[in-house]
Amino acid sequence: MSQGSVPRKSILLGILRIARGRADGVGCFGSTSQAFLSSLAPLVAFPLVGAILAMFSEGPRRALTGLAMTLCALLTPAVVSFELARIWRRGEAWARFATAFNWCEWILPVLACFVMVPLSVAIGAGMSESAASFVLVCCLGSYGLWLHWFLARKALGLSRSRAVVLVFLVNLATALVVIGPRLLGNDLG
Repeated sequence: MSQGSVPRKSILLGILRIARGRADGVGCFGSTSQAFLSSLAPLVAFPLVGAILAMFSEGPRRALTGLAMTLCALLTPAVVSFELARIWRRGEAWARFATAFNWCEWILPVLACFVMVPLSVAIGAGMSESAASFVLVCCLGSYGLWLHWFLARKALGLSRSRAVVLVFLVNLATALVVIGPRLLGNDLG
């Protein structure tokens, strides 16, 4: 087995270890371009299927525009982190980081399910749905930022401050890619 290829069981093990803050989980991910593309495939598959279904209900123009925006948002973290890793002379570690980053994105929907269970009980006990939504967004946002910071620290070997810069720039660029075209569309329309 080559150094970059990793069995599927190791990917799940890596996700679980990283989810718990264990740095040794990073080693469970491949460091080749093929490993990166394999980590990207499931993230692209769901929006692609959604776009195909949306073509029938929303029309091809809206469905394909939404797909293009989603693909840009999915690729922005890889592009920005690649450039920062190159600038900081961590390019050799980038493929493993990007692969782990993509696979670990699956932690967030699982975490959302775990957080929604007690929130459902709280709503039943009188908590407003808007307050529960706020708690959910805060939990997911906080954990997501920590997760990205942790991966930057452990997979790229960055200092704490550089990891913060990477997380900030990746999230800012992703937000601009998602929100920018909508703002421009509203100004033009």
